[in-house]
Amino acid sequence: MCRWLAYTGSPLQMESVLFKARHSLIDQSLHSRLGATTTNGDGFGLGWYGRPMEGRPLEPPFRYRSVHPAWNDRNLREAARAIHAPLFVAHIRAATDTPAQETNCHPFRHGQWLFVHNGLIRDYPLIRRDLMLMIAPAYFGSLEGSTDSEVMFLLALTFGLDDDPIKAIARMVGAVEEAGRRHGVAQPINMTVCALDGERLIAVRYSSEGDSRTLFHNTCVRHLRELYPDNPQIASLDDDAFLLLSEPLSEMPGAWEEVPEATAIIAGRGDVNHYPFAPIPPGE
Repeated sequence: MCRWLAYTGSPLQMESVLFKARHSLIDQSLHSRLGATTTNGDGFGLGWYGRPMEGRPLEPPFRYRSVHPAWNDRNLREAARAIHAPLFVAHIRAATDTPAQETNCHPFRHGQWLFVHNGLIRDYPLIRRDLMLMIAPAYFGSLEGSTDSEVMFLLALTFGLDDDPIKAIARMVGAVEEAGRRHGVAQPINMTVCALDGERLIAVRYSSEGDSRTLFHNTCVRHLRELYPDNPQIASLDDDAFLLLSEPLSEMPGAWEEVPEATAIIAGRGDVNHYPFAPIPPGE
């Protein structure tokens, strides 16, 4: 499928986590150990927010996407070296039923939001029309690609992502499961998703069958400093730095903790909170 990572904390150079770790995201694009596919070479994307300026409204997020394999894009290395951001997300793609094209590369963006997904909606072509008809007109015009992931994002926006992100994602999952089962799909959805709004990241690990794609987070900043002993960028991180990712960057004991099944996380401004997650069926 795919691999992704998201970060919140003091500004961090993207190159540190995309390239410099032993099992960096770029290494995972060729040699994923825990993913459904070993190679994730059908495009990549970065999304990030600038440092907030006091007294000024938050600017929309920046985004860079490409259909090139992440390991074979020189511009990605240059961009990752140049970007220092307090909140960002990166994604490498392994296409399933949709083509490798830029509009299908994550992250997806609308207003202040960025969104990435690892997993799938099973038998998506069978239920695609039903799901697309649920997207509110205000968001339907933003649809650019053909992935199930982008439709999931627009459904979450339709169901109130701006107001209550976890509830909106729960309603999105409930709608997907109801549509899938109406068409005879036994286990409609498998996902780890992450949505960012410029202030925080919201992530969910869930699947209809209770066997979701992997998701981990760092246990403390001390372990990140031990992972990068010669990296001044990591040494200068504050104690609130939080890294959430599909696959650990190293095999360092105690450095990573797996996010439990059916769990939502909200992280930002030094706070990290875990919540139980359950879909909300349509009409509830």
